Amino acid sequence: MTPMDPIPARVDAATKTTLLDALREAISQGWPLAKACRVLRLSERRARRWITCRDVGAPLADARPGASVNALTPQEVAAILDAFETFGVKDFSHRRLAHRGSYEALFWACPSTVRRVLNDHDLRFRHPPRPAPSQRRPFPDWASYTPNSIWIYDTTHFTRAGVGALFIEDLVSRKWITTIVSAEETHTQVQAAFEQALDAEGLLDAALKRAEARDQAKERATQQATEAAGPLTPDGPEEVTPILLAVSDNGSQMISTNTREFMALVAIAQHFGRPSTPTDQAWIESLNGTVKAEWPHLTRITDPALLRAELEDVRIKYNTTRLHSGIGYITPDDEHAGHGPATRAARKDGLARAAQERLAYHRNHPEESTQPRRPR
Repeated sequence: MTPMDPIPARVDAATKTTLLDALREAISQGWPLAKACRVLRLSERRARRWITCRDVGAPLADARPGASVNALTPQEVAAILDAFETFGVKDFSHRRLAHRGSYEALFWACPSTVRRVLNDHDLRFRHPPRPAPSQRRPFPDWASYTPNSIWIYDTTHFTRAGVGALFIEDLVSRKWITTIVSAEETHTQVQAAFEQALDAEGLLDAALKRAEARDQAKERATQQATEAAGPLTPDGPEEVTPILLAVSDNGSQMISTNTREFMALVAIAQHFGRPSTPTDQAWIESLNGTVKAEWPHLTRITDPALLRAELEDVRIKYNTTRLHSGIGYITPDDEHAGHGPATRAARKDGLARAAQERLAYHRNHPEESTQPRRPR
């Protein structure tokens, strides 16, 4: 230590004695204690404490440093380790284990202390493996990817009006078929919506005939099985396929017995997505979000009757004028009517034709081919 270095935090008794002698000599020469401490680069508080110890005859040597007075006792450490062995299989965090200790009257320690003890002993919680991600159930083979083969429906809420709107959409053409606005969400709204949709698409009579044919086929199969005393085969040659597939989530109005009976009555098969997985119904969720995002005034309407009228107007615009990105930027009505492939092919041909016309034009007008650079 050089004379200009500050006094270390811990010094021996001999160094303290030398410093005190230097202070006493400086004070005897008329120096203030504070000025002498500044010259020696010694804290005035430490100097006064050493002077007090010397005056009362206390030793100047520092005592051996000890542990924290709040440190855990060996018994508490052992209790934490025992609790980990006993409850660590179910309590998957140090926070829960700390509260488990007080709950069972084993130990009282904060979560950070429990974590520190476990880290010191290289102990880690072993969480159970997560379940493998489930896969979306595919549509049945008989459901062809053509308009009026797969419908999807859901209810979205308009809180200002205090009602819900049940939308039915064609999953293939993205046509918004019908809407039912009601303050209730029961099988009654589902039945009314599908009756309207089947009637609007001219499928109601065909659905009833298909359901009747299916019931007759089941009766014949049951009679044949009874006569032959054999098992009933539901997928025999007499099976009649449903008229379309209705896709939805697992809402109570979708899975109710009354809804199942009605769907069977009109020969509609049901297909449910996975619980808590709205992406399985992404088509209808996209429709719900688009309607509220592009026509935000609907969310501010408070009169259910006015909301019903506005939704009908929006439905017509959505189907006839809005270009849908999911079907190649054509209207859902055109896709539903079967004009989609021709419209997309016409655009492709038009782009190719326009490119050739531009090339021919610039060959014949070379003076116009050079365009001025835009300033950067």
